[in-house]
Amino acid sequence: MKPCIVWQTDFGLSWGAVASMRGVCKQVDPTLECVDITHEIEPYNILAASRELIYVEPFWPKGTVFVSVVDPGVGTDRKASVALLSDGNYVVTPDNGTLTHVFYEVGVRQIREIDETVNRYPGTEQIAVFHGRDLFAYTAARLAAGVITFEEVGPDYPVEDIVLFRQELIRAKAENGKVTGFVSSASDPFGSIALNVLSVDFKKAGFAHGDRLQVRLAYQGEVYFDEEVLYAKSFGFVPVGAPILFDSSTNYVELGINQGSFRDTYHVREGQEYTFSISGPALISEKKKACISTETGL
Repeated sequence: MKPCIVWQTDFGLSWGAVASMRGVCKQVDPTLECVDITHEIEPYNILAASRELIYVEPFWPKGTVFVSVVDPGVGTDRKASVALLSDGNYVVTPDNGTLTHVFYEVGVRQIREIDETVNRYPGTEQIAVFHGRDLFAYTAARLAAGVITFEEVGPDYPVEDIVLFRQELIRAKAENGKVTGFVSSASDPFGSIALNVLSVDFKKAGFAHGDRLQVRLAYQGEVYFDEEVLYAKSFGFVPVGAPILFDSSTNYVELGINQGSFRDTYHVREGQEYTFSISGPALISEKKKACISTETGL
């Protein structure tokens, strides 16, 4: 059985870009199966592409060929690449930061630059603005169909040369009783926002379900949310309309509202300018003591 090609792009589905990529794959091998992650990634948001990829990649079998195209540098000297991950899956993508999450969380065993003289859809040599179709879809299909081996993608280059985002954008700083980091995603259809802290790291910092934690969100240094929030397993542990911290299906901690949209209520987007801090119960207690002392003069 041939591996699936699993796609994500920022192209949207209101025009023919994705269909043309599928067409290229079917020309290489009509039996190839193409499955969508999403085509609604925020335009040009490479960090979002990296994040979406790690949400899905671990749940697919060895040998799956992922194609991720969020490529504001299309046609420039950025590398068109195929990465062989440590778990045996492949990612066909511009080497522009998209590999960051899988690099840190899965590992990259080897990476090769696509040789355009061999692995380019014939007749597109003069086109520089649609590598998603002309290089990435075509190479992915040839690899999945067994027309080429990984070694025939093109020359390899050092894994150390892969373009990566700063690690602090990927992993929050988690210490005893406090976590600080960035909002990594605001694309959840129900309006929850994902924080860049893994649930396992959150618990290592000393937090447990049932804790009421002080959550502060800021945009460009201006605080727009600063409340005590319950950390629980699921939404039903808080009243309708109340905020909640919970472990998402992607193994990251998210902040949501029971039967409401945190993103829309507080107008949150993702990116480096949206930061958060979460303080443990002990720190909250100390803050309350300080307030009481100030108010009473003790």
